[in-house]
Amino acid sequence: MAEIVPLAEAVQELVHDADVVALEGFTHLIPHSAGHELIRQRRRSLTLVRMTPDVVYVQLIGMGCARKLVFSWGGNPGVGSLHRFRDAVEDGWPEPLELEEHSHAGMAAAYAAGAAKLPFGVVRGYEGTDLAKRTRVASITCPFTGDRLAAVPAIRPDVGIIHAQQADEAGNVLLWGISGVQKEVVLASSRSIVTVEELVPRLEPRPNAVFLPAWAVTAVSVVPGGARPSYAHGYYDRDNAFYVRWEEISRDRDRFRAWIQRHVLELEATVV
Repeated sequence: MAEIVPLAEAVQELVHDADVVALEGFTHLIPHSAGHELIRQRRRSLTLVRMTPDVVYVQLIGMGCARKLVFSWGGNPGVGSLHRFRDAVEDGWPEPLELEEHSHAGMAAAYAAGAAKLPFGVVRGYEGTDLAKRTRVASITCPFTGDRLAAVPAIRPDVGIIHAQQADEAGNVLLWGISGVQKEVVLASSRSIVTVEELVPRLEPRPNAVFLPAWAVTAVSVVPGGARPSYAHGYYDRDNAFYVRWEEISRDRDRFRAWIQRHVLELEATVV
């Protein structure tokens, strides 16, 4: 059953050096505060997994937390490149970064397979592309139709981390709005941390919401604003201006480190 604990405590207990860690959230509910806590606690040699690594992942990479990245697209959404990501790949700063790249469909199938405790996911894709030669996929034959398909190894993180709008006092979690693979990440992971905007006495049913029962979650941490600068549907908007500013902040190593020092390392996790 989920324990309701401060974020710093959840990370200290559940995330270890060299773990495979997936921080997921699609467009909104991106767990930035949890990523910052990983930086504050100086986790190292992590294999980071995310379908669309963006600002929070480039912060983790730029602070030397990552050894490997498993992903399907990377960039500063609507703005441009991830400079600390490129620096790690091209120049090995601050640490060399191993890459494992997939398609979006391949990643989604891999997460779903992990959630179902299956060894691999199956997609129609990769065939005829150079990506198939550069990543972990295998060509298989369907025993029923004879079709050639791509098998993608299941993603089973040591720790899955997501952000949601609400949890109740028993540790059940509710998120709504645009959803990605948050449910699959939690179910696929050995341990999970869910940061939430607020704790409520009772979760109210909502159309198209994702419900995660307390028995599927390891820890819940109340972190208002935990998705900023992304948005949390029904709570706050996306800080588009920050993503534009981040282009210049992250371009220079020293300026990047100064920003992290001021806005991450010198602050404690916001919890209630």
